[in-house]
Amino acid sequence: MARRFTSLSLAVIIATLGVLLVAGTVSAAHVGMLTTSLSGAEEVPGPGDPNGKGFVTLEVYTAGLVCYTLKTQAIETPTAAHIHEAPAGEAGPVVVSLAIDLAARHGNRLTYCAPTTPEIAADILAEPGDYYVNVHNATYPLGAIRGQLGD
Repeated sequence: MARRFTSLSLAVIIATLGVLLVAGTVSAAHVGMLTTSLSGAEEVPGPGDPNGKGFVTLEVYTAGLVCYTLKTQAIETPTAAHIHEAPAGEAGPVVVSLAIDLAARHGNRLTYCAPTTPEIAADILAEPGDYYVNVHNATYPLGAIRGQLGD
């Protein structure tokens, strides 16, 4: 009985240390938080939703993870959201797909995490003005609202 208890205790301790190690690695890799407001007027080439607006907070981890809280207002239900690489006033390629998990939505707010590469995460943090976030929906499939990071 004592041997079984010891084995079980050891397994619990090893599992706990593993979780702490992973959490510590992500925590240590966390480098920065970025925020921006979004609007239909910023969509390029446009038009975006003239009444649409929103706000996004990004937590960027150099290990290759972007966690975000996205709040939208006066737009239809989002169907997609992305981080693109391009300066203000230009359209650019998607570099991070921000999952739109409708089950994870709370009203007009969505909090989730998306994978990326460590190189992209580092560049977003080093040059945030070279990136923007946009949100798509059925009426505006090319983009309903957009916000430039680093503004």
